[in-house]
Amino acid sequence: MLRYWTAGESHGKTLLALVDGFPAGVAIATDAIDAELRRRQGGYGRGGRQRIETDKVDIRTGIWQGVTLGSPIALEVVNRDYKLERLDDLPRPRPGHGDLTGAIKYLGSVRGVLERSSARETAVRVAAGALAKQLLASFDISVFGYVLEVGPERIEPVDATLAELRGIRDQSELYSLNLDRDPAIQQLIDATGKSGDTLGGMIEVRVDGCPFGLGTHAQWDQKLDGRLAQAVMAVQAIKGVEIGLGFEAARRPGSQVHDPIHYDPSAAGTATLGYQRPTNNAGGLEAGMTNGQPIVIRAAKKPISTLAKPLASINLDTKQPEEASYERSDVCAISAASVIVENVVAFEIARAMIDKFGGDSLAEMQARYQLFLEMARER
Repeated sequence: MLRYWTAGESHGKTLLALVDGFPAGVAIATDAIDAELRRRQGGYGRGGRQRIETDKVDIRTGIWQGVTLGSPIALEVVNRDYKLERLDDLPRPRPGHGDLTGAIKYLGSVRGVLERSSARETAVRVAAGALAKQLLASFDISVFGYVLEVGPERIEPVDATLAELRGIRDQSELYSLNLDRDPAIQQLIDATGKSGDTLGGMIEVRVDGCPFGLGTHAQWDQKLDGRLAQAVMAVQAIKGVEIGLGFEAARRPGSQVHDPIHYDPSAAGTATLGYQRPTNNAGGLEAGMTNGQPIVIRAAKKPISTLAKPLASINLDTKQPEEASYERSDVCAISAASVIVENVVAFEIARAMIDKFGGDSLAEMQARYQLFLEMARER
């Protein structure tokens, strides 16, 4: 089973991810992981820390001559902004953060909670996802995330091919799919920052090339839609997850929700096995399993909780009302969040591939994958 754990604090010495169950025989390009780390640090509306940190991955274990060994892989991203021992506690918890709840839960300091709950931890989650993408590429599976909304403003993607959309996303400072909309959204972010406020938004991730049958209907905790939702919801500041039509499916009659099934023998050699859908309202998942269509998942990110004009709080020592504490922060991190969500989705898809096709080695996985496709075509 593919899985990972992370360790480290926002202003601690380093961040670590330990990836277990990754198959042997996968050639790993560290520059591809570093590219994802750079994307995570970018995007319009980020704060000053992104000018301090320059994230790079150091693969400490599990690699020999650039190829995975099948043993645990340790990924490290060092914090240049290490200063944890010099930082004071925050006496006034910030609404929207885990400051108050964590300090009470652990009977300790706010600092001890905020350092670990910080989204800085996602740097190594992105590294783990970027590692997983290199496994998925061996099966022609791609994962593509982008920004759909910033605050109240929706950014409708332009009509273009997937390759063209990826190029547009990579040109956009917002990581959106419509460059004409970027200037107005940037002005909105600037105005929000000047007012001391923050913005959230909506992210969409699309996975192409998944075969039929990843996930299962048989046990609730192994349904792939549930696993994807949990992985995405566990990203800091994500407050809602949709797959396919999502909540809109509840508002429509069944005839406008469920995707008709067609068959095209000319496409039998593809991952769809020839089964075609004129719509993809299910978002590529039915009964907890992939159905050969692209997976489409969306995440709603709340505005950043640290405000330049702080909300009301209390002093934990005196219990008297005071403004919340302030720590250096961003105005809008929706672009970075799209990179994080993209990579945690990639890791879950890689995990599902290993669950179905085995995980000792890439060669074994590929042989089983081809055998499955051959047997499925004869179904």
